[in-house]
Amino acid sequence: MEHIRTTKVEQVKLLDRFSTNNKSLTGTLYLTATHLLFIDAQQKETWILHHHIASVEKLALTTSGCPLVMQCKNFRTVHFIVPRERDCHDIYNSLLQLSKQAKYEDLYAFSYNPKQNDSERLNGWQLIDLAEEYERMGVPNANWQLSDVNRDYKVCETYPREIYVPRTASRPVIVGSSNFRSKGRLPVLSYCRQGTEAAICRCSQPLSGFSARCLEDEHLLQAISKANPGNRYMYVVDTRPKLNAMANRAAGKGYENEDNYSNIRFQFVGIENIHVMRSSLQKLLEVNGSKGLSVNDFYSGLESSGWLRHIKAVLDAAIFLAKAIVVENASVLVHCSDGWDRTSQVCSLGSLLLDSYYRTMKGFMVLIEKDWISFGHKFSERCGHLDGDPKEVSPVFTQFLECVWHLTEQFPQAFEFNEAFLLQIHEHIHSCQFGNFLGNCQKEREELKLKEKTYSLWPCLLDDRKKYLNPLYSSNSQRLTVLEPNTVSFNFKFWRNMYHQFDRTLHPRQSVLNIIMNMNEQNKQLEEDIRDLESKIKQCKNGILTKDLVHAVHPESPTLKTSLCLKEQSLLPVSDTLRAVEGSSPADNRYCDYTEEFSKSEPAVVSLEYGVARMTC
Repeated sequence: MEHIRTTKVEQVKLLDRFSTNNKSLTGTLYLTATHLLFIDAQQKETWILHHHIASVEKLALTTSGCPLVMQCKNFRTVHFIVPRERDCHDIYNSLLQLSKQAKYEDLYAFSYNPKQNDSERLNGWQLIDLAEEYERMGVPNANWQLSDVNRDYKVCETYPREIYVPRTASRPVIVGSSNFRSKGRLPVLSYCRQGTEAAICRCSQPLSGFSARCLEDEHLLQAISKANPGNRYMYVVDTRPKLNAMANRAAGKGYENEDNYSNIRFQFVGIENIHVMRSSLQKLLEVNGSKGLSVNDFYSGLESSGWLRHIKAVLDAAIFLAKAIVVENASVLVHCSDGWDRTSQVCSLGSLLLDSYYRTMKGFMVLIEKDWISFGHKFSERCGHLDGDPKEVSPVFTQFLECVWHLTEQFPQAFEFNEAFLLQIHEHIHSCQFGNFLGNCQKEREELKLKEKTYSLWPCLLDDRKKYLNPLYSSNSQRLTVLEPNTVSFNFKFWRNMYHQFDRTLHPRQSVLNIIMNMNEQNKQLEEDIRDLESKIKQCKNGILTKDLVHAVHPESPTLKTSLCLKEQSLLPVSDTLRAVEGSSPADNRYCDYTEEFSKSEPAVVSLEYGVARMTC
């Protein structure tokens, strides 16, 4: 709390950024140790985590007050008007400090307490077991083994302790290959396809320069190729544009020379680097936040940003990988520069296309743990969790989630989870509320003792499982399906609910999934009503009919909606009831109207059987 000078400011205005008449809400602004809170006159609360704030700007004083504008990492834009410049200045300085922490221990996850005991917290972290996941793939087996070469992180600091390598690869071969790869990230197993033994492997670029070679690295790639007896060659996929890879050769790095490696086929797929992606997203957000754009201007700006072209490039690379494994039964080795950004994107998306398990809620969590968290995607640097180099920030994981969303749009029955599930994960890669995405590798997370001091996100999501279920999901039909998406340009669209989820005044679009979910809830309620009515009907005893049943039917509404009040009191034999009806005046006689209307209506049928009036739908 030492960074907070002003904790409460009244008569603050919250502007709507898309309003043409400067529409605003007036309320009170509170500053806490973890959140910025705005409560308007109707007591509606707007909570903003300090860690979500990407930038804060204090604009020049106006006649109505001092503007304070915040851009958030979850794409929320907040524009306040603070009455007094002094208060605005204090809040501005406080937010600059609170949104950029210098050390991990000051992040929200280390103070967040959902009132769970130590055993519950530990159980949450044990929910995902990657050893079980490799067993599900059938590994270890005759071709692949678990190696302890990296048990103390001496071979590669950014890899997990447990790595899976070809059974024929000796320890000297593994260590030699590691020395020849950038950051020591040698080729290891990411995914093994059961039944065919075709595998997805991952690594970083070789330190080949223009002519260097490494016999151990060549032997390791040959061992990977032989671990798949169904094909004599394997693909090496460099996810970078070829020009970028060639430029790296001047720095002593580069890519594999096919002349030095037996039985490999080399392929560039052309995904741009983190700096291009960061710039592209910034251009997208500038277009997205502009007021008064015509439809043509918006789409022109979206095209100029290049964002959807990058999404397409990532998906095309994953499709190439999946086809190589399914169609050619060939193993694939994937790398970029250091093997923790584009490599994670392509390996995880390729696995998602190949394996329906990763399209379930639990399986998707396993996929993220395996290909992103365990293999050292630098979440803290890419998401800017700490006050570090802004050039290291890049939306790599956001692109992955967007690629998955595009797949859910093309294959609405293939995924157990819905869009809200993806949005919630994106929310928490930046929130620093849970420990899953803190740190840059497994070694660093162990040093921070995250499992002892923070909580895992995954149990929290599974507790709200109902909220994230896709009502169209068909597990039986998708069990063995390999997805084959179509990546023609018109299949890629702007993800409105990602970039405008907080802009409530925009014209709302009805979600088909939300409509279906609402219909499912209505159907469940109707089924309960049917069961309730059937239960009441069964309460009618042998050959009795109530006066209430005869007289309850309203003449203006003789339908199934008619209230049938079956009571134990005032019971008459059917014969007496019918005589009473026959003797009644036309104005009081509802029985004939009742039977006539119901006999005409479909699917309602009314019959008198065994002295009981029964309604069958």
